[in-house]
Amino acid sequence: MITLKKLVIFLLTVLFSMSIIPRESNAQSITMYKEPPFEHYKISSGDTFWFIAKRYGLDYKRLMQLNPNADPYNLQIGSVIRLKESAASASTFEDEVFRLVNAERTKQGLRSLQHRADVKNVAEKKAMDMINSNYFSHNSPNYGSPFEMLKTFGITYRSAGENIAKGQRSPQEVMNAWMNSSGHRANILNPSYNAIGVGYYNGAWVQLFIQS
Repeated sequence: MITLKKLVIFLLTVLFSMSIIPRESNAQSITMYKEPPFEHYKISSGDTFWFIAKRYGLDYKRLMQLNPNADPYNLQIGSVIRLKESAASASTFEDEVFRLVNAERTKQGLRSLQHRADVKNVAEKKAMDMINSNYFSHNSPNYGSPFEMLKTFGITYRSAGENIAKGQRSPQEVMNAWMNSSGHRANILNPSYNAIGVGYYNGAWVQLFIQS
């Protein structure tokens, strides 16, 4: 025979279980949509760039930029597209921007810059911050100005400068944009700087220059 006490305990156990399961499920879903769980995606029937981007919390325009050879109006079933930049390609982009900066400086008879790992780390974090926090500005809502950010990460300097860009698809494209802008060009060709850090993440580009 079920007593009133046993019935109350049983009902409380059921209610407690029901309240926990959805919360755990939601937390897993939120984590998945913040970052695609894999780098590539196989096209299925009915897929569009907009649908795939919405599913994984991406910008569909950026998704198209990552897949320039795919026809956005006729995605082929079974074909594979990229959902995000690979770490290898990001590093290659950063190294190529660094090379192009020194090539421009050499043309002007200026000394080459050192690609410092600690400054590069800050530039990469700023690029990620611009994408993850959805802004485009020298002043980060999370780190403050580039000068404050450098100091936060323990980097001392006598002078510093920052170039940022967003949406360019290659190192050459972003360098062309910077070199055609007087302020950005001035940073690249500043004779007082002796080190640089280049950061790239999902379409956001950052150059940090310092005089140590």
